[in-house]
Amino acid sequence: MHAVELSAPSLDAFRRVTLPQPEPGPGEALVAMRAASLNFVDLAVATGRYPVPRFPLIPVADGAGEVAAIGPGVTEFVVGQRVIAHSKPLWVGGPARAEISAATRGVVLPGSLVEYAVLPASALVPTPAHLTDEAAATLPIAATTAWRGLRTAGVRAGSVVALIGTGGVSVMALQLAKAVGATVIITSSSDEKLERAKALGADFTINYRRTPAWDEAVLEMTGGVGADLIVETGGTQTFGRSINAAALGATVFVIGFVTGTTAEADLFAIMRKELNVQGNTTGSVADLRDAARAVAASKMTPVIDRTFGIDETPQAYAYLAQGGQHFGKIAITCG
Repeated sequence: MHAVELSAPSLDAFRRVTLPQPEPGPGEALVAMRAASLNFVDLAVATGRYPVPRFPLIPVADGAGEVAAIGPGVTEFVVGQRVIAHSKPLWVGGPARAEISAATRGVVLPGSLVEYAVLPASALVPTPAHLTDEAAATLPIAATTAWRGLRTAGVRAGSVVALIGTGGVSVMALQLAKAVGATVIITSSSDEKLERAKALGADFTINYRRTPAWDEAVLEMTGGVGADLIVETGGTQTFGRSINAAALGATVFVIGFVTGTTAEADLFAIMRKELNVQGNTTGSVADLRDAARAVAASKMTPVIDRTFGIDETPQAYAYLAQGGQHFGKIAITCG
């Protein structure tokens, strides 16, 4: 079977290889991978910013495809069924534990840029019927993270959600938040992207190039109250502003470090506002299943900026590495 390997932490280290086709064992399914989608963690692995136990590895955490064979004892899926492979296949449900949360596809375990993958059947989720395989492949990290953020903050109709940037998680959170009736504020350095966000339902937009103090703009837009949920993707340059933009009792959901992993914060503001600063490493298979059900019920279609072929993997990574170019997700076809 064909696959793409990453032989070193470099964007020049992708290579097409031929590997033996695996066979599913008890409790496992063989999945014909049809599509994958990129996340910041994939880029971080490929550029040496995220530690991995060894190279070479099969990259990309997120993927979707079709069940090609099942092992003994598998009853919840059938051959031919379209499925989504969770990025953390050992984290089936419940609270995170180090040994299961760390087992991420494309990092510790083989990823999605492969013709066939063997996975525990418990790591698979049915693909919503209205989604293409490329759209389904965007759900494991982005939709699970967005859904978990909304649930952690108790977002409902009338809640205010602030989103930093227009990457995959932010756009997914925008779509899911609007589906439950929340008010959404989103930031970007691009007016064109902000117009696209408005078309998806964003209530307020902020160009942070023109308005660097976007946190003050959030406070002004909410009558001085602030946002109930801030999805914090930036890290060093944005974390302090996220604290300032938060409402009393709000959740600052920390999911990224695009501008760095260290940050200063006003501890008095965290105390005074009784904020919940919540870190996140995606979520469990159960969380993905809930997110997929929400996507199916709302008929939400994830936004894919560009789709690349598997032989264009270096170009897909380079496009993500440009930063600020994409709106939503970047997909790779595996077939």
